[in-house]
Amino acid sequence: MAVLKFEGGGRARRAARVVAGALVLLAGSAGAETARSGVSVDFGHGRLKVSENGRFIVHADGTPFFYLGDTAWELFHRLNREEADRYLENRRGKGFTVIQAVVLAELDGLNTGNAYGERPLVENDPRRPSEKYFEHVDYIVGKAEEKGIYIGMLPTWGDKVTKAWGKGPVVFRNDNLEAARAYGKFLGERYRERPNIIWILGGDRVADGVEKVWRAMAKGIKEGDGGGHLMTYHPQGGRSSAEWFGRDGWLDFNMLQSGHGRFDNANYEKVAADYGRKPVKPCFDGEPRYEDHPVNWKPANGWFGDFDVRQAAYWGLFAGGFGHTYGCHDIWQMYAPGRAPISSARHNWYDVLDLAGAWDMMHVRGLMESRPFLSRAPDQSLISGEAGTGGEHIRATRGTDYAFIYLPYGQEVKVVLGKISGQRVRAWWFDPRTGGAKAIGTYPNKGVRGFDPPGEETRGNDWVLVLDDAGKGFGPPGQGRR
Repeated sequence: MAVLKFEGGGRARRAARVVAGALVLLAGSAGAETARSGVSVDFGHGRLKVSENGRFIVHADGTPFFYLGDTAWELFHRLNREEADRYLENRRGKGFTVIQAVVLAELDGLNTGNAYGERPLVENDPRRPSEKYFEHVDYIVGKAEEKGIYIGMLPTWGDKVTKAWGKGPVVFRNDNLEAARAYGKFLGERYRERPNIIWILGGDRVADGVEKVWRAMAKGIKEGDGGGHLMTYHPQGGRSSAEWFGRDGWLDFNMLQSGHGRFDNANYEKVAADYGRKPVKPCFDGEPRYEDHPVNWKPANGWFGDFDVRQAAYWGLFAGGFGHTYGCHDIWQMYAPGRAPISSARHNWYDVLDLAGAWDMMHVRGLMESRPFLSRAPDQSLISGEAGTGGEHIRATRGTDYAFIYLPYGQEVKVVLGKISGQRVRAWWFDPRTGGAKAIGTYPNKGVRGFDPPGEETRGNDWVLVLDDAGKGFGPPGQGRR
């Protein structure tokens, strides 16, 4: 495993970024950064659907599904089969449940062939897909299925509908909606029987003026797969799918992109806005700040590191997200020798598979699955006083019998008790960097009580305060599904 030094964070900084973590793990339940065993998701629970309360995704048998995504936009286009195997196995071991990848890829995906020189469309005609190209897509989808991973499949990047920037060419237009419908139907039919597909239309674009194109493509997919897979839309940075398609029946859940423009980007505001929309649909941040991405695309501004991706994840989830997507700037584009770096990419994709932030996503999943899943809702009323602004903003969520409060800077928090069930609450500190937890104590479930995390109050010393109904007998947070 390569050990790299990043200004914005990385495994070489782990010892410095959490002095207090070791103290907690001496006495607590220690999380270990060891790859998970077995499949990431058990498809035996059945196809995915929206939960009865409209807030989450569940399997056919009611088992909760945690959407933990990774952005591998160029997976089909740039990796050969051996490389794809390596990438997928790494993500399985970290517990990622969805890989977001594009069929008609962004980086000249129509005119530059895949790893085997195959182009996706004959003469760039969406009604004439290339069998050889799609055999490679089939292989990757099949490998992901073996590992229990969903493919969040984007039929096309947005530049094939609205060029705006990028290579294009535009091949889906308002004056030929049949091409979009036919291409969608082809994809739907081809992957109809695959259990591990989630459709993601869009591809980093607003839909202004081309809504009919995306609706035609969605219609074709539904015709082809019989409506057997969930569907959403990936918008441009700072936007949400709900702006154009929130009332459309084909859009099963809302995706927003909070983007890569600045440190401490308050993605919780965007998630909370989608959470409050009508009709109610599950919502989440499908493209937040990427690890090892230059802030606002300018290296002089610094680079996003492990803390930044953790902060985005906990903020988004605790604001009402049903899941979250991680990303690494070098990995989405599969940067490697001989390829031009996009937006100052600086490391080969295979050298950054094990960045600290990617491991930290495994702990995010562990925490969320360790408590009852489907009763959870955002609740800032747990916080007594101001929740803070900027990078120090505190975010809270709770279920019927537990609560999570995220403290980005390890600051003391005063909590209003009595918001969850039970006469007494058991409190824990959960370490987002290691997945470890330590019991703090048990207290009457009433009044206001202060909690002060280990270590100094500083950026990156983030913690999650976990409060449980003591009568439920929950185990340490982060230790397996409940």
